[in-house]
Amino acid sequence: MANPKLLSLILFSLFAITSAKVFFEERFEDGWENRWVVSDWKKDENTAGVWNHTSGKWNGDPNDKGIQTSEDYRFYAISAEFPEFSNKDQTLVFQFSVKHEQKLDCGGGYMKLLSGEVDQKKFGGDTSYSIMFGPDICGYSTKKVHAILNYNETNHLIKKEVPCETDQLSHGYDDIPKELPDPDAKSSTYIILIKCECFTDYKDDPELYVYPSLRYVGIELWQEAVEDAAGSDAEDEDEGETSDVEGEDSDAETKDKDGGDEELHDEL
Repeated sequence: MANPKLLSLILFSLFAITSAKVFFEERFEDGWENRWVVSDWKKDENTAGVWNHTSGKWNGDPNDKGIQTSEDYRFYAISAEFPEFSNKDQTLVFQFSVKHEQKLDCGGGYMKLLSGEVDQKKFGGDTSYSIMFGPDICGYSTKKVHAILNYNETNHLIKKEVPCETDQLSHGYDDIPKELPDPDAKSSTYIILIKCECFTDYKDDPELYVYPSLRYVGIELWQEAVEDAAGSDAEDEDEGETSDVEGEDSDAETKDKDGGDEELHDEL
């Protein structure tokens, strides 16, 4: 079995600045498996990975645990339900922390917020979502953070370059607004502020940013084997690629060599 590559998920939280209300927070302490549902996505293809609950190889407290991927060249999907809410008239903060325990060669790790009814046992790369957020790393050319919002059943990718860390050190996010201090950050922390200025094509819709029925959070990722990714350049691996993001060319690379469901890695 290969060493874990894409990390321990140490902290996930979802809250609104205006009311300081926390809608969901997970530190993966005892009982976490009762709050999360592991998906059967990719099990029938024998490419589904298994999550480990561990403090990792490097830790300051062996009781401070997260969930960690266990094998390369696997798909991972897990989700949790929270009381349904709307972000209307609120600035919604969506953040998580991740720690890499070996050199990261190729992988995409995404947090997703989903609305309405979702079959959690089938949650995966092709499941419709409202918001997707997280780092995408492959080879030398693809090292970025995705932020995608769904509007009228179309996915819209952020139009600016958002770089991500790729080493094995701990990092705090350096561009957090002053009203969002993060004194407890111990690893790479990714934060997205859900506001209404995310789309380039303006429409007179005062509720453009509103998601009225947010109900689930999902973690979905792909992890490629070292020998498949070492020295690779994402631009050279675009055969058969497609894009599910409005306005994007077919630059996105699929990680599913079996031709089944795929998670898209779209260019910022």
